[in-house]
Parts: sequence; structure tokens; C-alpha cells
Amino acid sequence: MVETEALEVLSSRLERLIDVLERAVPPALAKPDFKAADAFVWQASMRRLQPVERVNRVEIGLLKGIDRSRDILVENTERFAEGFPANNVLLWGARGMGKSSLVKAAQADVNARLAPDASPLKLIEIHREEIESLPDLMMLLRPAPFRFVIFCDDLSFDHDDTSYKSLKAVLDGGIEGRPENVLFYATSNRRHLLPRDMMENERSTAINPSEAVEEKVSLSDRFGLWLGFHKCSQDEYLAMVTGYVDRFGLRIDPEDLRAEALEWATTRGARSGRVAWQYVQDLAGRQKKPLSL
Repeated sequence: MVETEALEVLSSRLERLIDVLERAVPPALAKPDFKAADAFVWQASMRRLQPVERVNRVEIGLLKGIDRSRDILVENTERFAEGFPANNVLLWGARGMGKSSLVKAAQADVNARLAPDASPLKLIEIHREEIESLPDLMMLLRPAPFRFVIFCDDLSFDHDDTSYKSLKAVLDGGIEGRPENVLFYATSNRRHLLPRDMMENERSTAINPSEAVEEKVSLSDRFGLWLGFHKCSQDEYLAMVTGYVDRFGLRIDPEDLRAEALEWATTRGARSGRVAWQYVQDLAGRQKKPLSL
């Protein structure tokens, strides 16, 4: 009887130990089916790529006021998709001016113009909090017969955050280097991906201020292309609104549209592509019209 109870206790402890060990060891990298979709989301905790059946994006022709950035990004993306050299890209600047929308629209635009027998360009979104898992993601992508743009929206680094070192190694360093079939696109409100007070604090407290800041600022230097997005003018804002209204067939007198759109922007304290889209959503809702891009 005593031996039976002892064995049961031992068995219970062994089961708990096995459970702890299984949780401590990360799951094996699952081989993804890249033909399942043209866009994926990287799930670092599960070490897998989740296919995205329908990407939330707008048509590239609806993105107004960013013509030069649009042309540069599309050209860079197209060269890469066709197998030619291209640069990692940092899209930085004003909020709501279409940085992330442009990345998603560029992928769709480039794929639509590829040769019929060409492999489509794949877009993979990685969340800011999972940057440290980039080496695992690279292991999945390196042998794949496709080309990939890894996209991180709203990328920035705060105090005591060291995950930027993983990104630096992937972009331009490490013994293996960045896979030939991978580019990295990131959007940020900060040109150097770091808050201003963090950089000033480094300068004021470090023994060698310039070297202390240099290590962190050098991250943005890994991006070959910097595309700046600035606040739009009133005319550009109204052009965005008009483009959406025409695209979705919303009916409104031009003078009323202008007055309403400007009032909407005034109440938001800003003019941007995001504010224009929010106004159009309100207008469509009032007119009981669905918006489907």
C-alpha cells in the first residue's frame, strides 16, 4: 500500500516535470504553406506564419499627397520582386499620412503587374513586440522559393529596450546576413526610431555622448531608403476626401462636401489621410452606403 502511494506521488511529480519541460522548450518551426496566401502574420509564440486571406488595404490610386514616396517605394518593391537588388525601407513622419497603407498597396500593385509566370511577392507582418524572434522567422524564409517583404508597423524603441540589436543584426550584420529573398519595411513616427528625450539622456549621462547615441541611431542607417511623410495641405486633404467619395459613389454637393470635410478636420485638430477616411466613413454611414475596397 505504501509503495503504491509512493509510486503515485512519483508519477505525479514526473508528469509535472514533463509539463514544465515541454513549456520551456519552444515548439518546432512548422513548415509554412506559402502558396496559401500572399500575406501572412508572424506568430512568434507559436513560431508559425498565419495566412491572411483578405488584407486590409486601400487601392494605391486612392493614396493622395504622397506621390514621390509612392513612386520610390513601388519602384524599389518592383525591382526586388523581379529578383534585382533593392533596399530596406523606413517610412517615417506624420501620423495618419498613409505609411502602412502604402506598404500594403505597393505589394498588391507590384503583384498585379508581375509576369503571369512569376512568383508573387509575399508580405509578412511582424509585430513590434516580436522583433527579437526575427532570427526564427529568417530560418523559415531563407530556403523558400519566394521573395518576402517583412513589414513592421509603428516601429520604435523605448528606454532600456535592447531588442533593436536583433533588428540591426538582421538588416546588416550577423555571420549569415540578411537572406537574399527578404527585405524589411518599417513605419515609424520617429526618424531614428528612438524618442528624443532618450537620445538627449544618452548624451547627458554617457562618458562619451557621441558613441552612446551612435549605437542606437545607427539602426536607422541600416535602411537604405528613408521616405518622409509630412502633414498634408488643405488642398491635399480635400483631394483625399474627394477621391474616396468618387471611388465609392457617394452623393453630396461639392460645396457641402468641402464644408463638412473641413469642419471634420477642424474638430480633429489635424488633416491627414486617416482623418479623410474617417470623414468618408461617417458620410457613407449617414447615406447608408457600404464601403468595400
